[in-house]
Amino acid sequence: MMTPRSGSDATPETRLRQLGIELPEHPAAPIGNFRNVTRTGRLLYVSGQGPIRADGQRLTGKVGRDVTADEARQSAELVAVNILAAVKVEIGQLSAVERVVKLLGMVNAEPDFIEHPYVIDGCSDLFYKVLGEVGTHARSAVGVSSLPNNITVEIEAIIEVDD
Repeated sequence: MMTPRSGSDATPETRLRQLGIELPEHPAAPIGNFRNVTRTGRLLYVSGQGPIRADGQRLTGKVGRDVTADEARQSAELVAVNILAAVKVEIGQLSAVERVVKLLGMVNAEPDFIEHPYVIDGCSDLFYKVLGEVGTHARSAVGVSSLPNNITVEIEAIIEVDD
């Protein structure tokens, strides 16, 4: 895993470019009566985001049947990109992120699938690569019997930002 150098002055946006990742300018619209991000004080509550590509294509399927753990992990990395895009729209620049506090990762999985943490590490690892130490967080990774529109993973986040 690539790790940011200690003391590096590279911004999260610079790290994204180095990784060849471009954030969507406009995160996917919510599929219900809610906001992508709600701010209270210094905390951002990011609603569950799915693996939706910039062209609107959703990555779907049940892990352990239609999708491998490695494919689902890639979906979780795409969700990290979408979370970062939603946060950037809300606060303007990712360098204002003080700490990723907590993630809840849900995996659309077969009942006998047990690699939920491995899948959600796709998101956790990308946050660390982009944000450095402030990207590490508390986390839960659970399996669920279904997710909206049959998406493979859904992840929500709590993020602390500058005033």
